[in-house]
This record gives sequence, C-alpha cells and structure tokens, in this order.
Amino acid sequence: METLRKRSFFVLAALMAFTTLKAQTADDIISKYVTAIGGKDAVAGVKSLVMTGNIEAMGSDGNTTVTLDVGKGYKSESDIGGTKFTNCYTPTQGWVLNPYMGATTPTAIPDEQLKTFQIQLQLDPLANYAANGYKVELAGKDTADYKIHLTGNGTDRTYYINQKTYLVDKFTSTVNAGGQSLDINISLSDYRKLDGGLMFPYSQVLEYPQATLTITFKTITVNPTIDPSVFAMPKS
Repeated sequence: METLRKRSFFVLAALMAFTTLKAQTADDIISKYVTAIGGKDAVAGVKSLVMTGNIEAMGSDGNTTVTLDVGKGYKSESDIGGTKFTNCYTPTQGWVLNPYMGATTPTAIPDEQLKTFQIQLQLDPLANYAANGYKVELAGKDTADYKIHLTGNGTDRTYYINQKTYLVDKFTSTVNAGGQSLDINISLSDYRKLDGGLMFPYSQVLEYPQATLTITFKTITVNPTIDPSVFAMPKS
C-alpha cells in the first residue's frame, strides 16, 4: 500500500508539472518578461546605445565598445592584449576584423551569412518578435527557466527565462559563420535600470566553441546621436 501511495504521489506531481507548463503559453511568458524589463514603453524608448566596458578572453584583458543604432547599425570594437577585433552590421552590409579568423584587415561578410547576424540590429528581438517577423514556441522548462525558441529571418535562438524574475538568464544561438554552423551560449546577469527605465544586463559571458569572452559594461549611454559613418567599412 505504501509503495502504491508513493507511486500515485509521483504521478500526481508529474501531472501537476505538465499542467503548469501547458497553462503558460509562450506569449504569456514573453509578456511577463517585457514587464520585468520595464514594459513596452521602456523598450520602445531606446533608439540607440553606446556601451563601454572591460572584456576578458583567453587570459587577456582589454576594453570594448558596442554601438547600436536600432534598426540601422551595430558595431562592437574590442582590444584584447593589443589585438583589435571588430564586428559591424547594417541592413545592407557587414564586415569584420578578426586576425584569429584570418581577417587581418576589414573584411566584408558574404550576403548569405549576413542575415544571421542582422538580429544584432535590434535592441530586443524577443520583446517585439512578431513585429520583426519571428516565431516563438514554448520549448519546455528546466529547474530554473522557461525555454522560448525563437526562429525566422535566419535566426535560431533559445531564450532561458527565469521562472521567478522573468529576466533572461541566458540564450543559445546557432549561427552560420564561414560556412560552418556554430552554437554560441550567452549568459546574462547584473541587470540594472537604464535611463528611461529599461532593465539591461551589465555582465555577459559569451561561450564560443574555441573561446569564452566575459564582458562587463561600465557605462551605457541611452539615445546618443550616432553618425552613420561609424558603421562604414574602412578602405583597405
């Protein structure tokens, strides 16, 4: 009898967990996420950002600057141990400077690969997923997070949204780089409120197949005026 009771308890617990998962839809969870980061107005109010901070990779420290003009241009510039790295994307072109990948001078990204990276032009793809042409589905949950799978426009991401705070703990992204499919894990933490009310992660850990980058932002400027020439690829 005791064994039967234990078995019934575990079956009931499993059914309750399944019911809880089914009761929450992807849109329900995303709505709570948007509220947690400050609401739709806070997201819509950010038109541009300039972020500066520290970066650590492969035992070396450096500095990094990220410039985002929402929908118009994205550029990250890093200097790690005296080696410079740049990733830059616009709606019409992209280019990189990455000596470790053979791009010792600014090098254009092929059009077939550019689409994968243009998600960087958005402040928050998840918050406005439908307007930006993405689809989402609830892909389950683990002990701490709901898993939201976002696809479309060359994008394949899974967001891990904390079940208590409804902030994103991390996301995994599959990208096409150099003809290869790469999985990148990005963990987010140290959320702080920016001017205008948006909650933003000041700490990011990017796990690539060959290396791990740790970025700690020190300053984030909201809505600065950005000259479009910032995103132009330098002439060789």
